[in-house]
Amino acid sequence: MKETTMALPVRRNPQTTGLDRRSTPFGELDDLHSRMEQLMSGIWSELPDVAAPIWAPPVDIEETEDAWIVEANLPGVDKKDVNIEVRESEVVVNGEIKERERKGILRRRTRPVGRFEYRVALPGQTDPENVEATLDDGVLRIQIPKPEQTRPRRIEVTSNG
Repeated sequence: MKETTMALPVRRNPQTTGLDRRSTPFGELDDLHSRMEQLMSGIWSELPDVAAPIWAPPVDIEETEDAWIVEANLPGVDKKDVNIEVRESEVVVNGEIKERERKGILRRRTRPVGRFEYRVALPGQTDPENVEATLDDGVLRIQIPKPEQTRPRRIEVTSNG
């Protein structure tokens, strides 16, 4: 007896050259991510503004001999929409990045908007009266000096002879 095999039809799109976006794992993940964003934005848009999530910006903290330097990425924020408080060793940065008016349909959003807050307890005393803050090119830089009495002092070594 002779065995026969059946050929299965394969769908082909004559318009497509190379790989279809959905035929790659990253394309499928991208599509899934877009659909989840659309679903979540629909849910969040139905809730009042007070229920919008508060997010924390990415921050670097550097310690020098005489100060702590806090740098936060806040692209699109206006300096009048940022509040900074320093109490003893706690630093609180909060504010809002406002949604800009758009003329077209927003198809994807990955940049954060809305209320943000960042809190950190520094490991030592601060001099809150002399704190300086600047906002340039979307980076908030806060320089928090250490009190004079807590700064390290260099002691010169002498000899008795």
